[in-house]
Amino acid sequence: MRLLLAGLLTAVAFAPLHAAEEKGAPARPIAIAVHGGAGTISREELTAEQEKAIHATLREALEQGHAILREGGSSLDAVTAAVKVLEDSPLFNAGKGAVFNCAGINELDAAIMDGSTMNAGAVAGLKQTKNPIELARLVMEQSPHVLLIGEGAESFGRQHNIAMVDPAYFQTPERRRQLDEVQKREGVVGCGEEQVVEDFDEDRYGTVGAVALDAGGNLAAATSTGGMTNKRFGRVGDVPIIGAGTYADNATAAISATGHGEYFIRAVAAHDIAARMAYGGLSLAEAANEVVMKKLKDMGGGGGVIAVDGKGNIVMPFNTSGMYRGYIDVKGETKTAIFAE
Repeated sequence: MRLLLAGLLTAVAFAPLHAAEEKGAPARPIAIAVHGGAGTISREELTAEQEKAIHATLREALEQGHAILREGGSSLDAVTAAVKVLEDSPLFNAGKGAVFNCAGINELDAAIMDGSTMNAGAVAGLKQTKNPIELARLVMEQSPHVLLIGEGAESFGRQHNIAMVDPAYFQTPERRRQLDEVQKREGVVGCGEEQVVEDFDEDRYGTVGAVALDAGGNLAAATSTGGMTNKRFGRVGDVPIIGAGTYADNATAAISATGHGEYFIRAVAAHDIAARMAYGGLSLAEAANEVVMKKLKDMGGGGGVIAVDGKGNIVMPFNTSGMYRGYIDVKGETKTAIFAE
């Protein structure tokens, strides 16, 4: 009798979980967010067709990442898939569609971090890697290092069959126009010594990124960029600097940043958000707002972040006029946006 009763109680206790699994619902919350850059984005500068295409690509990135999470996949796989969608689109400053440096060359950076292990991988100064986020993950998983750059990084990628392309693959007429415009404005052709950096604007900066929480409670962040238009001297921004533009820790949050990278590096912005949560007891929203809307803004740094914590709370603060962004939250609600609301 006792065995029968115990069996019945066990069946009742697990019935809801089995029912949820049969419907394809995860046992724990899942969430994902993406961004495609922040800056002086105005409604007047975007046509209706451009807005539609941006929203559609952000949704595609979200849906591909969320599908992995729904099937019980890892947050690492989800952010990798989402960022690859954005790298493959000429609409954003990463992968195809990356901005040009002063010599008319595309140089790409990327990083990824696993919140469950605190392992990270990053790459910088790539010229032929089709999807830099894949190489960043390879560095994390198949090397003892965190950051590889330039020819050495791509040689490592070739050894592991990472897809390479002709450098012309990354180039678009719009990015060439932006380079010509900036160099004309600054009175410089090529990498001249008189080059100056002017105010923050989306034509010069931009990044794509994703953060996710999987059904196992693990967080991950991934970020990829072409850097800044007309950059020189082998410039590397915040994206591949772990703790500046990319960070993930299961104890706090996963964060991906976009904006004027020099300021995010000086502020160690992504890690600062996590530190305020860990040491100050702040919520994700409080910590992110203090860093983006106060600290960075006071320093003169324009940009924003997307972040998710272990409960699936998502925040997307930015101190510019716009940020390409979107999320699918723990309730399955999908939203994409461009301008401040």
